[in-house]
Amino acid sequence: MKKITMFHINECRYCDFARKAIAELREENPEYQKVEIEMINEDEHPEIIENYDYWSVPSLFIDHDKIFEAALFMPYETVKEGVKLAFDKALEK
Repeated sequence: MKKITMFHINECRYCDFARKAIAELREENPEYQKVEIEMINEDEHPEIIENYDYWSVPSLFIDHDKIFEAALFMPYETVKEGVKLAFDKALEK
């Protein structure tokens, strides 16, 4: 099982969507509860974010591979699909 790294900032609507999706998906699928998610606030850790390639938050990575990156006007369901994809990839053997 692999760890998900999620970059976020405070007061971000799309980051709130991702956090909500994580909670919902973990409730829907107990396997997702086993996946570790490292939450990195980009405002607090600029030294970490310069090693990753993304433009917007939330962005989810496994290792340094970007799995999902939110965009303006993205609906909640699309963010949830991106989070689910990250969970599924983290569980791949």
